[in-house]
Amino acid sequence: MKLIFSYVNKHKKLVLLAILIKFAGSVSELSLPYILEYIIDEVVPSGEIAKVLIWGSLMFITAILFRTLNIIANKRAVENAHNISYEMRQRLFEKTMYLDGNQFDETGLPSLISRMTSDSYNVQSFTQQLQSLCVRAPMLLIGGLIMTMLMDFKLSLILILLLPIVILIIYFITSRGIPMFTKVQQKLDTVVRIMRENITGIRVVKALSKEDFEKRRFNAANSEMTKSDISAATVMAMPGPLIQFFLNIGLSIVVFYGSYRVNQGEIKPGVILAFLTYFNMITMGVMGLTRIFTTLSKASASANRIASVLDLEDKESVPSVKSDTEKSSDDHICFDHVSFSYGNRESKPSTYEKNSDADTIKADFGDESREKALTDISFTIKKGETLGIIGPTGSGKSTIVNLLMHFYDAEEGIICVDGKNIIDYDKQELRRKFGTVFQSDMIFQNTLYENIDFERKLDAKDINNAVEDAMAGEYVRSLTEGLDYKADIKGANLSGGQKQRMFVARALAGNPEILILDDSSSALDYKTDAAMRKAILEHHPNTTLIMIAQRVSSVMNMDNILVLDNGKCIGYGKHEDLLKNCRDYRDTYEIQMGSAVNS
Repeated sequence: MKLIFSYVNKHKKLVLLAILIKFAGSVSELSLPYILEYIIDEVVPSGEIAKVLIWGSLMFITAILFRTLNIIANKRAVENAHNISYEMRQRLFEKTMYLDGNQFDETGLPSLISRMTSDSYNVQSFTQQLQSLCVRAPMLLIGGLIMTMLMDFKLSLILILLLPIVILIIYFITSRGIPMFTKVQQKLDTVVRIMRENITGIRVVKALSKEDFEKRRFNAANSEMTKSDISAATVMAMPGPLIQFFLNIGLSIVVFYGSYRVNQGEIKPGVILAFLTYFNMITMGVMGLTRIFTTLSKASASANRIASVLDLEDKESVPSVKSDTEKSSDDHICFDHVSFSYGNRESKPSTYEKNSDADTIKADFGDESREKALTDISFTIKKGETLGIIGPTGSGKSTIVNLLMHFYDAEEGIICVDGKNIIDYDKQELRRKFGTVFQSDMIFQNTLYENIDFERKLDAKDINNAVEDAMAGEYVRSLTEGLDYKADIKGANLSGGQKQRMFVARALAGNPEILILDDSSSALDYKTDAAMRKAILEHHPNTTLIMIAQRVSSVMNMDNILVLDNGKCIGYGKHEDLLKNCRDYRDTYEIQMGSAVNS
C-alpha cells in the first residue's frame, strides 16, 4: 500500500479537493433525515403552511446539493484515479525497459503484462474508491451513529452494540482475502503466458494439428484461475450477508423498542422515521466498508506485485562499478576466459517473490546446479576483422551476443571493447557501437522507413544505402509506396526473407562500429546470402563483423571462425585450419556443402 499512497501524495491537492467535496456531499446527505424528522414532529403539527413550504424547500435544496456534490466528487475521483494509474503504468513500462536479462527472465513477460494491465487496474479502482466510497461510507456510518445518539441515546445503543460484531467480521474475512487475491493474480500470469504463446505460435499449433491440445492446456490454466477467483470472491462476498443479517436484527429491535417508547410518549413518531432512515444510511456505510476492503485486498496484492518490479535494482541506467581492467587497445573485442549460465541470481528474491514466483522460477531455471551456457570462452577480434560463430542449436552462440552487449553479466572472465571492460561503459554508450540483427527480431507496425530508422533521425542516404547492401533494394522498388510501405503487426505482410533483409538494413543504417548478424540469413537463398555478405564487406570495411550462422558457407570466408558445442569452444581459426583440426566443423562442412553441390 506504500506504493499507492506515494502516488496519491503526488496528486494530494486534487485528491484532497475530491475528498472535501465528497465530505460536503455526505454532510448534506446526513442532514436530510434530521430535516424530515423536524418537519414531521414540529412543522406539520404547527399547521403553518409558510413553515412547511420553507422547510420543504430547504429539504429539496439539500437533496439537490447532496446529489450535485456527489456527482462532482465522483468525477474528480475518476480523473485523479486515472491519472495515478497512468503514471504508475508509465513508470512500470519505463522500468521494464531497463531490466537486465536476469531480472526480465526472473519476472517473466506474461507476469509483466498482467502487472501492467489487471494489477494497475486494481490499483486504479482502489484509488478511485479512496476518494469517494472511503469518504462516504465512514461518514454515513459514524455520522449516522452520531445523529442517532443526538436524537435518542437509548435507541442508538442498539446500533453501537452491533458495531464490534461488524468490525470482527470485516477483519477476519479481509485478512484472508489479500493472500487469496495474490494467488488469483499469479494464476492470471499463467493464463496470459499460455495465451501469448498460442497467439504468437498459432501457425505452429495449426501446422501440427494441436488445437485441441492447446485448448485443453488453456482450459486447465483458465479453470485454475477461475477456481481461485471464485474462492476469493466467495470469501470476500461473505461479509455483506452476515453484516446485513445482524443489522436487520438490530433494525427489528429498533422498530419494536421505538414503537413501545412512542406509545409511552417518550419519543415522537418522526424520531422513529428518522432512525429508520439513519439506520439505512448506517447499513449502506457498513456495506460500503465491505466493498472497500474487498477492493483493498485486490489492490494490496496488485500493488505488492507492481512494487516488486519497481523496487528491482536499476542495473541498466546506472553505471556499473568500475573494474580498472584494460586490455590491448589493438583488440576491438576481447573475450578472456568467459563463463556464464542463465538464471544466475546475484541476490535472493524478496519474501513476496519467493511466495509468488517460486514455481515459475523453478520451471524456467531449474535448480542451483544448472548447466553453464558458456564455459571458458576466449577470443579476440581486431577492428575491421570478421568472426564467424557456428555450432548446433543451444551451443551458446546467441549467449555471446547477450554478454557482449551487456544484457547479462558474465559470471567469470572479462569482456572488453576497445580495450575497456564493458562493465565500465554506460550501457547505452556501449550499445550505440553496435548494429545488431537478433535471432528473434521484430518488425513494428509502421512504414519500412520508420522500421529501419527507428527514431534515430538517420540520414536518408544512409538508409537507402543500407537497403541496397541488405539486398532489399529490388524488393523496395517493386512496391508502389517504396519505403513508405506500411508493415502489419510483426511484419505479417512480409515474407521471412523480406523481414530479414529489413533487419539487416536497420543494423547497417546507423553505420555501426560492430555489426552482429545472429542467424540473419536463414530465410535467404545462398545467392542472396552471398551477395549480402559481399556488399557488407565491401561497403563497411572498417566495421568489425560477427556473423552467427548455421551454414558453413556463411562463415567460411571470415577471418576467424569460432566453433561451439554445449557452450564450449571446440575449434577456433580459419576455415582451412578447422577443416584439418576440427572434426565437427569438417563433418558439418561435408554434409552442408555436399548437399549444396548435389542440389
